[in-house]
Amino acid sequence: MLDLPTLSWLALAAAALLIGVAKTALPGAATLSVAVFAAVLPARESTAALLLLLITGDLVAIWTYRRDADVRTLLTLVPTVLVGLVVGAAFLAWANDVVMRRTIGAILLVLIASTLLLMHKGLLNPDSTLADPRVRGIYGVLGGFTTMAANAGGPVMTLYFLAAKFEVVRFLATQAWFFFAVNVAKLPFSLGLGLLRRETLPVIGLLAPLVLAGAFFGRVWVRRLDKRVFDRVVLALTVVSAVYLLR
Repeated sequence: MLDLPTLSWLALAAAALLIGVAKTALPGAATLSVAVFAAVLPARESTAALLLLLITGDLVAIWTYRRDADVRTLLTLVPTVLVGLVVGAAFLAWANDVVMRRTIGAILLVLIASTLLLMHKGLLNPDSTLADPRVRGIYGVLGGFTTMAANAGGPVMTLYFLAAKFEVVRFLATQAWFFFAVNVAKLPFSLGLGLLRRETLPVIGLLAPLVLAGAFFGRVWVRRLDKRVFDRVVLALTVVSAVYLLR
């Protein structure tokens, strides 16, 4: 894998930087990195390589936002996310890359449309609907499923936290801890499915410093973002990610 063309290396380097920025400033942007890795590396191997880079970014994010996470929200999501991880692992073992990608893209578009419609009508709010175990369960299962199958759980949980109207730092902190726990839980599944191979380790080693650089840049930059701008950018990235997966 070290013999990749220069253009491929440049694409992977940009994607690694974006992973870091996504972890500390722009949730949902990491799905664009997922697309780049899948385009440059074999799809299944790219999933495992990307997982280790995501965890690298997670470590910076949880340290940055170690005091700001909504622990209660995280704990309520745990059971349904675990169900989603198991279903996602089974789906990953059965489906080919095209079916996997398009299924997740379709799920995301439906969820985006439903979430925006309910928010517009005032039917989705943190004090009533989002407190309903059934609604929370839908987001939790889909978050676990999409992150296990294609490292694409960011858009699902982004929608959940947007609907919950978290302010920027609380949003980033809760998402950071959520995905750190989920990504670590995914490691045994990736190993069991034979996705993490020795050949990918040099690539991960070369790209990890770029993830760290992106994470530290995002940490400084996010303090200057207005919440309305933040919400709109994050939502736009979520839609772009879903559309791309349908290609």
